[in-house]
Amino acid sequence: MTATITATTRKASPPGVLTSRAARKLLALALLAAVLVPLATARWGGATWPAALTVDLSEPLGRTSDWIIDNRDSHPLFLYFFGHVSNAVVVSVRAVYLGLLAVGWAGVTAVGALIAWRVAGVRLAAGTALAFLACGALGMWVPTMQTLALMVVAVVTSVVVGALLGLAAGLSDRTERALRPVLDTMQVLPAFAYLLPVVLVFGIGVPAAVLATVVYAAPPMARLTSLGLRGADKEVLEAVESLGSTARQRLLTARIPLARKELLLGVNQTIMMALSMAVIASVIGAGGLGDRVYQALASVDVGAALAAGIPIVLLAVVLDRVTAAAGAALGDDPKPRRYLALALVAAVAVAVAGRFAGRLEWPGAWTVNIAEPVNRAVAWMTDHLYSGVPVIGGTADWAARFTTWVLDPLRDGLQWLPWWSVLLVVAALAWLIGTWRTALTAVLAMAATGVLGVWKPSLDTLSQVLAAVAVALVLGFATGIAAARSDRFERLLRPVLDVFQTMPQFVYLIPVVALFGVGRAPAVAAAVVYALPAVVRITAQGLRQVDPAALESARSLGATSGQQLRQVQLPLARPALLLAVNQGVVLVLAVVIIGGLVGGGALGYDVVFGLAQGDLATGLVAGAAIVCLGLMLDRVTQPTGRRAKKGA
Repeated sequence: MTATITATTRKASPPGVLTSRAARKLLALALLAAVLVPLATARWGGATWPAALTVDLSEPLGRTSDWIIDNRDSHPLFLYFFGHVSNAVVVSVRAVYLGLLAVGWAGVTAVGALIAWRVAGVRLAAGTALAFLACGALGMWVPTMQTLALMVVAVVTSVVVGALLGLAAGLSDRTERALRPVLDTMQVLPAFAYLLPVVLVFGIGVPAAVLATVVYAAPPMARLTSLGLRGADKEVLEAVESLGSTARQRLLTARIPLARKELLLGVNQTIMMALSMAVIASVIGAGGLGDRVYQALASVDVGAALAAGIPIVLLAVVLDRVTAAAGAALGDDPKPRRYLALALVAAVAVAVAGRFAGRLEWPGAWTVNIAEPVNRAVAWMTDHLYSGVPVIGGTADWAARFTTWVLDPLRDGLQWLPWWSVLLVVAALAWLIGTWRTALTAVLAMAATGVLGVWKPSLDTLSQVLAAVAVALVLGFATGIAAARSDRFERLLRPVLDVFQTMPQFVYLIPVVALFGVGRAPAVAAAVVYALPAVVRITAQGLRQVDPAALESARSLGATSGQQLRQVQLPLARPALLLAVNQGVVLVLAVVIIGGLVGGGALGYDVVFGLAQGDLATGLVAGAAIVCLGLMLDRVTQPTGRRAKKGA
């Protein structure tokens, strides 16, 4: 009887390849395509996106834009809500900016060094002081203070908003479920996409820049606050509850103190994202260092761009190190109060002395002009390295060949494919690593770019993303493997990756313009450099976390170093490698879009054109397409990333 049942079961089981879940999904998709594709071809035909499925939004968006402009000074919504928000932002930023100028360069430097010393010690205090002094020496003191003022207001607002959202999500499962898809979407959107809605409502200027920064920077604070509250030690909470404390007392005396590290990590991430966005927001009138970089890039003045870019990097490194050190120092013994009092008195004395001496502004005689020598160096590179270099060719030749041999064929190939085949590929990739809901979301997001009338520009942007991701993964995996296998190489690489990961996206455009000029290849190069640190770190960490017992077992069987890597480490580190792919795609898309500023074209150019010319219809359609493209790319890789995080 048992043998009969077994035989029957074997007969009923699916044959060979169909035992694979992925194969069954592909078969189901193939059967569905066999039904739908002939119907779609017969109904609409053609390879490009059907005009009948396109919705022209330029007219309604134009009417909406005109209505907002016409009613901005008279409608109650603007007068009594948006107007007050805008005024509050302007007043806050101006107050902070005037306060920084009133303290003077010496006072700001002394206070910054005092804060750094308080949380991290003498070495970081000296580094902070040198960073502020370098900003002044480069002639960028006033723009640095403008950026810092905008940052202070944006970060405080982002932390408050993010903490409140995280508090609600951490205390309520229903709120957490409702916020999760919103935060997921917000965190994968390229920074440029945040500029368009606020410009439509607030126009060009500081209010739009600050509010776009808040929307961009608040999600990490919300996520980490919720994570910290939900991860609080249950035994401690039960002990506090057993003492008869109320829910509010448990929150204030137990859950929030236990989540301090996550809260400070949230502040750190918020500061870094706010600085990145504050620099990008120079496109819509934020001013400060970002505006200097933007104006210099617009005129291809690499020297001026570098003079403004260095203070941005220094500011990012200082803010990152100080906030990270504050989180790491939790629980350590505080410094003696007498030392703090003496340091505070010294900082105040320096500020007062500078004010009485009339030295609030950075002395012009102490300014170093690096723009001219940098531009001379760029001119020399143009004459000697751009082309004509024996054997290897010049950087311009590399860019031209990469465009001709990689970007053009990839773009032309994607645009040549029938629209329905692109959707089928997206559906297959998303369904293989996720669920049918994931596949449906990805397909609808990709189809939305066609409905918006920007199918070809979206495929152009997609081609740049795919090329950049491929290069970033090859370089990142190779470097990450080398870092995982050599402690010395990992130590040498760590400070380089630290600096690269703290640099705002905008700054990456400066060196690629100097080396490659303008075009799609420089935009791809900037995206590769921006995504590379994350890919390297995740790869190295994943390989280092492989179970030592598995490696020891492979060595005992006589496996060589290469065999251990191929047969043990890489398979066991698969979740981390797939997470690296996910992060690489998201980071590459963010910079490829900004590449529109240096000739990247496609959707990035449409956004820049719309913002620069006031053509909000063009800008908003391109921005919506960017959102859809980002959502599609994220859904194609995100389920894998989630599994990797759970397995980490």
